[in-house]
Amino acid sequence: MILEPMTYQTFLAKGILGHIVFPADRDPNSLVWLVALAFLIAAAAGYFLGSLNFGVILSKTFFHDDVRLHGSGNAGMTNMLRNYGVKAALFTLLGDALKAVVSVYIGFALFGRLTACVAGLLCMLGHIFPIYYKFRGGKGAVTAIVMILFLNPLVGAILLLIFAIIVIGTRYVSLGSIMSAALYPLILNRISILQGYTPNIIEVVCSFLVAFLIVFMHRSNIKRLLAGTENKLSIGKKKKTKEDSSEADSIQNKENEQEK
Repeated sequence: MILEPMTYQTFLAKGILGHIVFPADRDPNSLVWLVALAFLIAAAAGYFLGSLNFGVILSKTFFHDDVRLHGSGNAGMTNMLRNYGVKAALFTLLGDALKAVVSVYIGFALFGRLTACVAGLLCMLGHIFPIYYKFRGGKGAVTAIVMILFLNPLVGAILLLIFAIIVIGTRYVSLGSIMSAALYPLILNRISILQGYTPNIIEVVCSFLVAFLIVFMHRSNIKRLLAGTENKLSIGKKKKTKEDSSEADSIQNKENEQEK
């Protein structure tokens, strides 16, 4: 058995493990157990990395507080921005993006695009339901878009453009996230046709799961958008004192509890 030279395209398509154990002349069904093990490793790595929620880590480390006790009650970048300012939000974005990159590349290293989808999706689930923080995390938008960008850069770029246009036009981050996620399966399908590429079934299923999870996690935002009470993006807003913010946080937390 002679292995063909490995290129970056081979890495993305088959992964390192796939390139070694599944050369062109070997029946893929001969090592089904190894494929199953690779999927389990990708899922576990993605979930446990995703559970490292940087909103919680940074708020507790540098502000001796828990961002989930304020504002929307989630540990994502937007809530960090509203409560602790731009710098905290940027570091949260960087950390959450980095864990998604590492997760997806672990997936690519196993069996290429197939396991990369699984690792990225489970990273998103870990971010939303982190095992380290009582399963209360963020809403998964950052981890989702990073996963999409690495799986299909053109699709990711289009979704980012849609997100930016909506946020700039309305100043509603939640609306941008909801609309971009909802359009993900459709745009993946259209762009794949233009590229002459057929997404595998796992990638298609993941696209619908990503869309569902993002919309589901923004269900309280949808209610506030319909009621006209959703908070608009305010760049550079610093966290209020506990006395000033307690009433607003109490109201918001009551709304969050009603959603659970």
